[in-house]
Amino acid sequence: ISKKGKDKFSFPGGGTQFIHGADQYLNQISKMVPEITFGQHIRVVLDVGCGVASFGAYLLSRNVITMSIAPKDVHENQIQFALERGVPAMAAAFATRRLLYPSQAFDLIHCSRCRINWTRDDGILLLEVNRMLRAGGYFAWAAQPVYKHEQALEEQWEEMLNLTTRLCWTLVKKEGYIAIWQKPFNNSCYLSREAGTIPPLCDPNDDPDNVWYVDLKACISRIPENGYGANVAPWPARLQTPPDRLQSIHIESYIARKELFKAESKYWNEIVASYVRALHWKKYKLRNVMDMRAGFGGFAAAMIDNQLDAWVLNVVPVSGPNTLPVIYDRGLIGVMHDWYVVLTITPIRKKWIRSVMAVLFHGLLL
Repeated sequence: ISKKGKDKFSFPGGGTQFIHGADQYLNQISKMVPEITFGQHIRVVLDVGCGVASFGAYLLSRNVITMSIAPKDVHENQIQFALERGVPAMAAAFATRRLLYPSQAFDLIHCSRCRINWTRDDGILLLEVNRMLRAGGYFAWAAQPVYKHEQALEEQWEEMLNLTTRLCWTLVKKEGYIAIWQKPFNNSCYLSREAGTIPPLCDPNDDPDNVWYVDLKACISRIPENGYGANVAPWPARLQTPPDRLQSIHIESYIARKELFKAESKYWNEIVASYVRALHWKKYKLRNVMDMRAGFGGFAAAMIDNQLDAWVLNVVPVSGPNTLPVIYDRGLIGVMHDWYVVLTITPIRKKWIRSVMAVLFHGLLL
């Protein structure tokens, strides 16, 4: 529950979604599934229907970065509130198009009272969750159908069980009002299903990382046979470990990609360190930062290495190579965008961009 003191709000328990407080809620999830180690193997999280982003706010102290999203544009005030708290948040409507995040982006996707009908239209919205969920990742659902014994709600639970079974998700734990599923590590279960099972696998030519104005698809995104995206190092080692998916980025590189990755990280670490020394960045107390041409996320990594208490929204322009998979594999967050249409964005989006208080233009000037 939030409390108002003079001109500020505080959230001692996290928010109205968490009866016994957000910290207790997070502890319960970890106890239910001990493999969910926040701040180690679970580093990047998506919170769907985030409210004022208390779930993500309380995860920050556990070294977890959360992309908190409101699934409807009418919730822009909640997103504004979350940004004022210094918590990553976006309006990202579940409607007809893919969200602007790559495949296998999130180690855990969470939905608490998010009021989304996951089973409608052949489960197309849950299939989008499946696309964004890392192989072996977890989906946590806290909702009335999990625990209430009413006919309509029990039918919704059975529909959810049926759909997740066809998605080859494993229900690893159901306790109280929380159910947690795990996505498979490879395609073997998909390929062993009976012929004609719905939803089908997506066409082999479908690129699950192609997200700019791409319609949602009622099919299961294939997991790369080479294991790319599944084998990321635990945090914090993954921040500076060149991920496998670095090899799949479409770039013209005249030197080894791992060397290019390390060179970018070294460059930005030196630049940010000089900002801290010469410009006394720490005294400005930067919190919400946007990198407008993020590359491999070297700037955001340098902010962490220099112990600046800020989060960075890494933006990858659609006109360049799609490096978002690498950014997420490093344990950072980002989004795809087209800066050529920024002047035509709605007032809601303009207000949101103003809330990301420190905007780095260095990428557009290089």
